[in-house]
Amino acid sequence: MTLPHPTAEQISLPIVLAVLGDPTRLAIVRYLASKEGVPLNCSKFLDLASKTNLSYHLAKLREAGITRTEAVGTSRLITLRRDDLNNRFPGLLDSVIAAAEGDPALPAVGTAEVEVPV
Repeated sequence: MTLPHPTAEQISLPIVLAVLGDPTRLAIVRYLASKEGVPLNCSKFLDLASKTNLSYHLAKLREAGITRTEAVGTSRLITLRRDDLNNRFPGLLDSVIAAAEGDPALPAVGTAEVEVPV
């Protein structure tokens, strides 16, 4: 199963900024950036929200072109589209992530270890 992703040219700055304005989605992006290049199973984010709510947030990130989601069996592997974002908007992702570092309002992520497909 192939999930739809925008091409690099279709990634829109207003949409990216709107999607990153949500604390849960920003926490997901920060965690993906900390594990750069390693595809993460969506179960890594279960401590942020329910499976239904998490699916919604991950879909928003994918539809905005911030993440790439690959279906592998019943699992979904998520990676950050850093190269596409940096080519389209140089420095934006690093600036947003740096500004979010240490923000106590952002939820903690990455402590769930249960492998549950979403």
